Amino acid sequence: MSDHRQPVPDALRPDRINEIVVGFQTSRILLTAYELGLFTALGGERKTSAETADLLGTDPRATDRLMNALCALQLLDKNEDKFSNSPLTKTFLVKGGPSYMAGLQHRVHLWDTWSTLTQAVRKGESVIDKEINDRGEKWLSAFIDAMHDRAKTTAPAVVSQLDLSGVTRVLDVGGGSGAYAMAFVAAKEGVSADVFDLPNVVSLTRTYIEKAGLSDRVKTVVGDYHVDAPGKGYDLVFLSAIVHSNSPSENIELVKKCAAALNPGGRVVVQDFIMDEGRTTPAHGAFFALNMLVGTTSGDTFTESEVSDWMKKAGLSGIKRIDTPFGTTLIIGRKP
Repeated sequence: MSDHRQPVPDALRPDRINEIVVGFQTSRILLTAYELGLFTALGGERKTSAETADLLGTDPRATDRLMNALCALQLLDKNEDKFSNSPLTKTFLVKGGPSYMAGLQHRVHLWDTWSTLTQAVRKGESVIDKEINDRGEKWLSAFIDAMHDRAKTTAPAVVSQLDLSGVTRVLDVGGGSGAYAMAFVAAKEGVSADVFDLPNVVSLTRTYIEKAGLSDRVKTVVGDYHVDAPGKGYDLVFLSAIVHSNSPSENIELVKKCAAALNPGGRVVVQDFIMDEGRTTPAHGAFFALNMLVGTTSGDTFTESEVSDWMKKAGLSGIKRIDTPFGTTLIIGRKP
């Protein structure tokens, strides 16, 4: 008897679903190895799993299985019974190297918050007990490291897309490591910048500024943008990756404060993941909205029309948009 069943179209096969579902496994393998310091323990040497476990203080059998899985992901190499870092992990995941990805520790922390997504969707808000600023110095240091790792490579290119004519004073609100403030002063002779952030953040900011040798041109200002006015006399106020942490009403008040800090003709620049009006693209922005759901009280990603509306409410005009090469968008408003 012949089989007259029609073949299942590729679009209806479950492979894509299964691929998404098991994606967490490879992520967790890498994050666990990073969290344990496994790649750093290997460094440039070849070691058995037992030797590695002894260095890490972990169980030998479990460490062996983890390292075998890392080989399957081509993150480690194995020759007989000894393991070594692949060229990729040796370059980016061995602590102390010039290209070490220190910011990945924040991804480890994100694993914990994303594990609460089901509860957050049911509740409609984050179920994490502590606010971002109350999660301890280790969490905060890892967060600032992660932001700096990204910004130190993207900031110069982003700043180069802005017209800095007439700009001598820049305010970087919630500037974290100061990567963007440093990019502004490097982009134009005679520009100085202030990084406005919380006291426990500013103590970290100063270390990045000092390391860059820019303490004479980049200063820090302690304050909470939800409560404090950031000062006055600025030609450009920069808000990078800030508005997504707030509710729309909080952002209206924040943009008003930023506008008040400007000299006439000065500009407020918002950089963030800006969504289309249907909120489904760009994909990374849709995912990031969930990141804000699980990790903040009222954060979200926003559309161009929403950000433009906040600027209009703050008395800014001539609003324009510039898309960066990094998946973010700049929305710029000028003070009359």
